[in-house]
Amino acid sequence: MRWNRTVTIVGAHAEGEIGRVLTGGVLDIKGKTTLEKLEYLQAHDELRQFVNHEPRGCAQMTTNLLLPPSRSDADAAFIPMQADGSHAMSGSNAMCVTTVLLETGILSMQEPETTVVLDTAAGLVKARAVCRDGRVERVSLDFFPAFVEHLGASLEVEGLGTLSVDVSFGGVYYVLPRARELDLRISPDTAQDMVSLGNRIKAAAREQLPVQHPEIRQFNAIEFLMFVDDIDAAANAYRNATIMPPGRVDRSPCGTGTAARLAVMHARGEARIGQDFDMRSTINSRFSATILGTTTVGGRAAVLPRISGRAWIYSVTQLGTDPSDPYPVGFTMADTWGTDIAHAIPGV
Repeated sequence: MRWNRTVTIVGAHAEGEIGRVLTGGVLDIKGKTTLEKLEYLQAHDELRQFVNHEPRGCAQMTTNLLLPPSRSDADAAFIPMQADGSHAMSGSNAMCVTTVLLETGILSMQEPETTVVLDTAAGLVKARAVCRDGRVERVSLDFFPAFVEHLGASLEVEGLGTLSVDVSFGGVYYVLPRARELDLRISPDTAQDMVSLGNRIKAAAREQLPVQHPEIRQFNAIEFLMFVDDIDAAANAYRNATIMPPGRVDRSPCGTGTAARLAVMHARGEARIGQDFDMRSTINSRFSATILGTTTVGGRAAVLPRISGRAWIYSVTQLGTDPSDPYPVGFTMADTWGTDIAHAIPGV
């Protein structure tokens, strides 16, 4: 074996959503802050392609780059590298990262609870891990502020007419259409329909509903769409379905999407401080969510979300490339990756 590049990856998933963690083979990324490092990764995309593209990866996963923290008040930094690019933050992936940090011994585990402060491009996230017998049983994430950008905005979508949607920030920007208003049922057998419909609605929202984070100039576009629905509002049980580029449904209830939804629910008077919510995914996996308090961001009303769920380690893998490998950064094909992802295949 004569690899000229090697990385070590710990496989993990949070409530069904794969969030692998790259723990070895990358010393650091250029940039003084995690946000600057994210920008560097976005401009120099080879690492994400190498670990995520075929034949070393697939569209249905995230690989989280674990990095030294850029702040003295954090324990570790991470950047989620996803199918369409690198992003600022992901709640399910933060659960995977925390579990991997503690269960592999990268950070010391203290029972019955260990606190890990994660440095993300969107801000600090405090993770509280419930630990027993060397295992992380549950991770609760205290988020940075989430806030509403557009509440009940009118959105014109070809073939659908005028929709009323919400747009809010939970670590990245989301557009949140209500599934029932579209006669849509969130379930595994409607996943293709949700992807097709969601991509159309998101494209319209990106054109018609401008966004700009009041404190972070780089956050100025809607990145994801999440369909929202009620299971039993009286019992505070709800369902989320985030559409992930290039064309799939998040298997978890979505952490940043849940934070964005809590901001909308609070703005509508549907969520009180301290109220507990049961957020479920398309496959019925569950996150617990609550609002710890309120604050402001650039003069805007915001909430402080707490999201909790479970993650499990399932593998430890080394990925590498031989110098003669014709696909050193991998490749994509439209049958899996859709037509919006670059398909760079030598000779084709």
